[in-house]
Amino acid sequence: MSKPNSSELVILKYLWSAGRRTAREIHDAVGPARDWQLSTTRTVINRMETKGWVKRDGESPEAAAFYVAVLDRVETLGGLVRQLARQVLDLKGPVPAALFADSPHLSEEELDELDAIINAAEDKENAKGDEKK
Repeated sequence: MSKPNSSELVILKYLWSAGRRTAREIHDAVGPARDWQLSTTRTVINRMETKGWVKRDGESPEAAAFYVAVLDRVETLGGLVRQLARQVLDLKGPVPAALFADSPHLSEEELDELDAIINAAEDKENAKGDEKK
């Protein structure tokens, strides 16, 4: 799976916390801080919909379309953390999810899940190494 860019991540984080929202509501919440026009917000949402990362929910001819995040929050954040740790910082060994304990985006249960996701690739590599011995 591709990783969301910074614009996509802003929208995902908003939808994860706020839930189902219209494009206008999304724009009003995140657009001004990024100096976006409404058309920019709609373009980002449409690209995310094409990628399958958000979906329209409850659209009707008389009403505005609502959007919900499809990507799992913990899995997405875990993939980004793992990419940063392994590919950017070249860290070896387990990455403690406790580093993110103060994040308003994750509960205690999600932190445990994040830890498993971040370190899953390492566990698989260690298991392969043990099999070769």
